[in-house]
Amino acid sequence: MPLSLTPAERRARARADLRMGVPVCIAGSGQAALIAAIESLRPARFRELAGDGGAVLAITARRAGTLKVPAYDGDLARMELPVGATLEWAQAVADPAGDLSSPMKGPFATARGGPADLHRAGIALAKEARLLPAVLVRGLGATAEARALGLTVLDLATDGTPDDAAHLDEVVSARLPMALAGAGRLHVFRPDDGGEEHYAIEIGQPGRAAPVLARLHSACFTGDVLGSRKCDCGAQLHNALEAMGREGAGVLLYLNQEGRGIGLANKMRAYRLQDEGFDTVEANHRLGFEDDERDFRIGAALLRAMGFASVRLMTNNPAKIEMMRAQGIEVAERVPLRVARTDENAAYLAAKAAKSGHLL
Repeated sequence: MPLSLTPAERRARARADLRMGVPVCIAGSGQAALIAAIESLRPARFRELAGDGGAVLAITARRAGTLKVPAYDGDLARMELPVGATLEWAQAVADPAGDLSSPMKGPFATARGGPADLHRAGIALAKEARLLPAVLVRGLGATAEARALGLTVLDLATDGTPDDAAHLDEVVSARLPMALAGAGRLHVFRPDDGGEEHYAIEIGQPGRAAPVLARLHSACFTGDVLGSRKCDCGAQLHNALEAMGREGAGVLLYLNQEGRGIGLANKMRAYRLQDEGFDTVEANHRLGFEDDERDFRIGAALLRAMGFASVRLMTNNPAKIEMMRAQGIEVAERVPLRVARTDENAAYLAAKAAKSGHLL
């Protein structure tokens, strides 16, 4: 039907519902379930979904490792709700804010056996919504009516191929004179999956025949705007723009993937954990995230849309180079991006080098 929703549209609507605390229906493997994000859920709705048994709390293997819960499904654990479980209990399992003050949350009972694809899809959707990756899952059985209500696991499946990425359309571009880079042009791109917009800043008039000086920069509100000294993001942004200005040409891709793709709220949760003594990678893991949740295919898509096929990439991150090449963008040269170490960012830079392989 012409007015029926596409998978991308259903997915975008589901992300919005989860952020509002509204359960979504996901179907797969002949079953369907109502899934709600623990972070945004309200007590009355939690009680309704938990009911008199049958609901489980799904968390990532990273979070399960912190809680010493066996992740029988590999990348996640399905935890049975104890008798009388409250939303406060579930949120304490999902959010590590109280781990040090109240480390004994168990004993936990972990479900095993049977498919976990609905739980996995729910966690992926919570991550896309920039929520803590913990969801309450209430099975609905195999009724056709339930399966017709919402998403399927195929709507949420990703395999890392270019066809799996959202399509990006240029909305507008306009001339933009800049203090650090001189004359330039700002291009605004909007994905067709309802996600966040991304930006390309074209410095000068770079040709398309030779490798262009390029930078993939992930948004960092604290560093880019507030001048945070906990990271090197703001300094990298400014250094890249200055280098492109000196050269007279370049392209800086500003990707809205705050906090390595976990969102500003979760990034601040990670900062709070860092104040407790955990490094940047450990903090992400305690929250239930991987080291880096970003999708660098977006950068490759923007470069292709602007007609660039080869770059001299300003980066210290080998993963960016690998992804660009995997997406068909030639990386003719890696241009190191050096910034000064400070007392405040020394531990952060050391963790990036030791645990994330950054070339610092």
